[in-house]
Amino acid sequence: MTELFLSPEPVVTLEKRFPSAYQNFLATARTCYSSKGIIHDAEIGETWDFLAKSLYAAGHHTTLQHAHFQFTLENVSRQFLWSFLHSHPFYNSEQVSQRYVEVQPGNVVVPALSGMALEIYQNTLAFQMERYRSLSEHLTPLVESEYHKRFPARSLLDKKVVKDIRKRAQEAARYVLPVATFAYLYHTVSGITLLRYYRLCRQFDAPSEQRLVIQKMVRCLLEVEPKFCEILEEPLELEATPEWEYFTTHHQGTKHTRTFIQEFDDSLEGTISRLIDYKIHNESLLAASVREVLGLPQSVLGDAEAIALVLDPGKNRLLGESLNVTTMSKLARCLFHPSYSFRKKLSHTADSQDQRHRMTPASRPILAAHLTEEPDFITPELIRLDETILREYEDTMIRVWEAVNALRRRGVKEEFAEYLLPNAVAIRFTESSDLLNLRHKHAMRLCYNAQEEIWRASVDEARQIAEVNPQIGRFLLPPCTLRHMARRRPFCPEGDRYCGERVWEYKLADYRRII
Repeated sequence: MTELFLSPEPVVTLEKRFPSAYQNFLATARTCYSSKGIIHDAEIGETWDFLAKSLYAAGHHTTLQHAHFQFTLENVSRQFLWSFLHSHPFYNSEQVSQRYVEVQPGNVVVPALSGMALEIYQNTLAFQMERYRSLSEHLTPLVESEYHKRFPARSLLDKKVVKDIRKRAQEAARYVLPVATFAYLYHTVSGITLLRYYRLCRQFDAPSEQRLVIQKMVRCLLEVEPKFCEILEEPLELEATPEWEYFTTHHQGTKHTRTFIQEFDDSLEGTISRLIDYKIHNESLLAASVREVLGLPQSVLGDAEAIALVLDPGKNRLLGESLNVTTMSKLARCLFHPSYSFRKKLSHTADSQDQRHRMTPASRPILAAHLTEEPDFITPELIRLDETILREYEDTMIRVWEAVNALRRRGVKEEFAEYLLPNAVAIRFTESSDLLNLRHKHAMRLCYNAQEEIWRASVDEARQIAEVNPQIGRFLLPPCTLRHMARRRPFCPEGDRYCGERVWEYKLADYRRII
């Protein structure tokens, strides 16, 4: 064990790697200026270290993007994934899902606390796990009722149905689990991303865990590619990050935090995701760019027809494909020009999925900057259906916040106290996107199988875009509706995961769901 954690420490394994990554970094650079053709890795010798340092110092880093490294990570927290590993666009992860895989007791980060602080921490973890099991059990009849409405022909005694119902119950119950809960995953990054990780691993919100995991990743790299030490910069201290000084100077107490939260929530005006900005000429800009691709004047191709040509799956059959090829299509790349910004409030668990849409980036907060002594959480719609279950859920939140506050009063590090926060803790941020990537996100998240909160946020967004840009908004649709318009069968691409609703026959205003 390390001096930081009492629980099993993170396990980091380099599973696969790009061969001779360091030599390739230099070979690709030399090829740019070679009059003799391609320079190969084998042609790079010891004498070229000076070039590595020169390229790195000058910021010529694209040559470091060729080599990729695939890691497996175990015993890492959901908080670490949200705060650091998935907070940028340049990675790929496949991780265990809390929506579909039941969480077992003991699979949580336990920092190196002692005495009463450790007792409070461990007792709270046990309480959260007990409430997770209790809520899963109590929610099952509600899920059964809603499931039967969706699938009246299916027997509730069928083994597959029982398993599906159990998963949907634990999907809502997981909101009480702590963000300290372990995940395991494959994680693949390029050489330059790994160097960036190392440089900034001590920033908010989980600097201790971040430093430990990234140090292990870099150690794995240096074991097979020791020459990378020539360009490896040491991590910046937390105090050297741009957020630290202002945060520590101005967050004396929670008065400003409460004011901020009130201002933010009021600005949402009852939505989960509120449109706060967009280009005023989105539709005419999109239409003009379509005409530019085709070399046609407005007299031949009017705005409405041009927009439909790129966004209507009946005309642009690429939008009915399972494979997202829009970034490769000359016509679809016109969708890069329109853009939208949304102010959003999601739970930690929903935002952890929302941030996986890496091409719709957001400015996510220092979590500690949003915390007060009062419980601040999101409640799934399923839980709201039953007053007894709702009281149990709200009581859980009160008791968890009491424990977090108790740890903070005892001087426990903020990052360690935050581990007890539930998946339900509210995350407030602004997210922006061009239309090309937002359209793809909505095609995935307007599906009735999508995580509930993100689905509701996407409905909010599509509705508001349709209000300001109706020629664009009418084509922001779930995959089944897009395939229906493209005349692609089956309309639902999910196979036996079909949601049970003929969504392609619905209008956006008619979208309703509990599970």
